[in-house]
Amino acid sequence: MATAHNNKPSRFLPILLAIAIFMQQLDATILNTALPSMAADLGQSPLNMQSAIIAYALTLAIMMPLSGFLSDKLGTRKLFMGSMIIFIIGSVLCAASNNLTLLVLARIIQGLGGAMLTPVARLTMMQAYERSKLITVMNYAIMPALIGPVLGPIIGGYLVEYTSWHWIFLLNVPIGLLGLLATWYIMPDFNHSSNNYFDGLGFFLFSASAFCMTLTFETMSHANNVLFGCMMAIAGIGALIAYVAHARQNNRALYPPHLILVRTFRLGLAGNLVSRLGMSALPLLLPLLFQVAFNYDAVNSGWLLMPLALAAIFAKPFLKPLMNHFGYRNILAWNTRIIGILMMSLALISANTPQWLILLHLCILGACNSLQFTGMNTITLADLRPNQVSSGTSLMAVNQQLALSFGIAIGALLLQSFSHSNFINHNITSAFRITFIILGIFTMLSSWIFARLHAMDGENLLTRKK
Repeated sequence: MATAHNNKPSRFLPILLAIAIFMQQLDATILNTALPSMAADLGQSPLNMQSAIIAYALTLAIMMPLSGFLSDKLGTRKLFMGSMIIFIIGSVLCAASNNLTLLVLARIIQGLGGAMLTPVARLTMMQAYERSKLITVMNYAIMPALIGPVLGPIIGGYLVEYTSWHWIFLLNVPIGLLGLLATWYIMPDFNHSSNNYFDGLGFFLFSASAFCMTLTFETMSHANNVLFGCMMAIAGIGALIAYVAHARQNNRALYPPHLILVRTFRLGLAGNLVSRLGMSALPLLLPLLFQVAFNYDAVNSGWLLMPLALAAIFAKPFLKPLMNHFGYRNILAWNTRIIGILMMSLALISANTPQWLILLHLCILGACNSLQFTGMNTITLADLRPNQVSSGTSLMAVNQQLALSFGIAIGALLLQSFSHSNFINHNITSAFRITFIILGIFTMLSSWIFARLHAMDGENLLTRKK
């Protein structure tokens, strides 16, 4: 049975949760434009900095399944405050890092805190408000999740240009301290102490598989680590097979096998993972292209990235009319092909390309990405039964973070491989172009997953009365 610190939620609760979500989302994007400056300071190649982003994204993916269990055991207020403290400590350690290894370790600590902020915020909202008010307050609190990616690259660019990259992480300290103070007075404390079960073995096997598979792509980018990468791939596949075997014998598994029996969930999950690989690599590749290959400054790079996220906000209202007219299968399959073509056409831009044309290109790409993300997420959950929604939503969120980790690792692997290739005479611009073409082709080919949807799939979502 749930207990609450306050029976009536404070009117400032959505603001508090919005701040926490904004801080986490901002941190996920602000780092991209600063990578070349950080690399110079840490004595690394800019093409070797992807591990700082992967470490954070992978930690989020691994730790997210724990959020519900820890909320039940500790209560939402204690867990939220503890997560924010860990996030602040991790931010300070990131700023204090003087080499890439320490930075990666600090990013893992930061991710341990960040992994809980958004899930606990969402859980608190669901328990604090009646269903009639939930949609309104949820949209209000989650709006920063859309604004954070818009401001992140720009703020990162200005901080790097006029201060130093350390302030990218130190910025979290005052925001986090204010959040802690507000949490103490505003955050309700919900818990379900009677729920003591957690699939620890399933969590370990699933996490081990995700970790090993990500490490496979990351280590293979270094020529002397190919054998180790192959070993990690075998270990990751083995852990996944072991998890499936475990889940079939456990009716309270972390992610029950019956989820995959739902056809739209299975196709939506696969499409989410595969089509996001190329899209997830862009926030890493584009700032490097602008700053390393084109010699743009960090501020200019940040402004050029803004349309990717800004267009995503303005495109969302068009999703339902398009789905009503064309259907989920047609939109998702054809939009994936369009995204692939747009990604491949990034190979055509150069340092002399008018920047308004680059802005227009990325604006269209951002709008298409937004339609794809929202459509994929919606169709994935469309046919789940009430008892499957919780675990299905959790698996989809983890799947998205894994796609981000894999996409960044694959994009970096391709870029580093081609940048050292004699075939293109170690030309960095050509390396970017070939990488964009391969990722675009891969994204286009992923459309066959959505083509397997039925023409009427998602019809219940379009005809449902509000």
